[in-house]
Amino acid sequence: MYSYTSLSLISVMALVACTPPKPLPEVNEPARPTKEVELEPSAPTPLPEPTVSKPLDPPPVAEPSVEPALKFTGAFATPESVLYDPAGDRYLVSNINGDPGAVDGNGYVLELSPNGTVTNPKLIAGGMNKVRLDAPKGMAIVGTELWVADITVVRKFDLKTAAHRGDIQLPRATFANDVVATPDGGAFVSDSAVKFVDGAPQPAGTDQIFLIDKAGKVKVLSKSPELGGPNGLTLGPGNTLITCTIKGDEVYRLTEKGERDVVTKVPGGMLDGLLAVDDTLIVSSWKTETVYRGPLGGVFKPVLTKVKGVADIGYDSKRKRLLVPRFLDDTVEVYELK
Repeated sequence: MYSYTSLSLISVMALVACTPPKPLPEVNEPARPTKEVELEPSAPTPLPEPTVSKPLDPPPVAEPSVEPALKFTGAFATPESVLYDPAGDRYLVSNINGDPGAVDGNGYVLELSPNGTVTNPKLIAGGMNKVRLDAPKGMAIVGTELWVADITVVRKFDLKTAAHRGDIQLPRATFANDVVATPDGGAFVSDSAVKFVDGAPQPAGTDQIFLIDKAGKVKVLSKSPELGGPNGLTLGPGNTLITCTIKGDEVYRLTEKGERDVVTKVPGGMLDGLLAVDDTLIVSSWKTETVYRGPLGGVFKPVLTKVKGVADIGYDSKRKRLLVPRFLDDTVEVYELK
């Protein structure tokens, strides 16, 4: 057995009105009222403006079934992924800032403090410091670097200085979506298989998962339409790779030979963010606007409902917090987990 250490335009274009299941909260209510934090970019150089507008206007904001402990607003432009950096005790948020498939050079990553403040509204930004960043999505900490999925490449940045450390090309990829680090200094990357024709998303047929080894060499671990548009990635027990499907309602383990194993249905569908917390998985669904929790091979139950456009969720392991990027509403919410 080998060892291993969240978005799609399809989701946005396919959002339909549906009634979410009755919530079975597994989230602690905060002891104090929600703290709302307005984040106004204050650095002298403004962020680049999007060159392509969103395909749909954001829907009215739905009230979640549980109040967030923190709600960040004001500094985001299509936030796709939130990552907790334990060493720096901070939250990193990737922002597409325009069309998720556009090579427009205006994506950025900002830095938040868990106490409710912005520490750097443009930690990494396309067009600044010779950085190229188009539509950043999933992120992972690999050794001393931050790896960011960016359409057809993985961009590497120094975790402390944010300096660009090079790119890793993903051959024949069309929509690199999530990244998860392996214990030996490499990473897995999902390709959700989306291409754009006249600005509209279409299936690309490149459903695949890449393995990048510690030397930076890339190989395809698995490629098949049966992968269902692999989106979120996480490592389960024994560092086994687990993924969820944006084109369906499945969470499954991927074997060393790239075969699907322990295929598990989730009530929602159009799945995006995926986390392994303790002995369970947490996964978000665009279709039902719900975040679910359950074991691979078992039953998944709602922990958070009435949340539109939840993309690549993160987990603050120090405070046991769920970090939720609201893709359509340009906000990031923080919820207390049991």
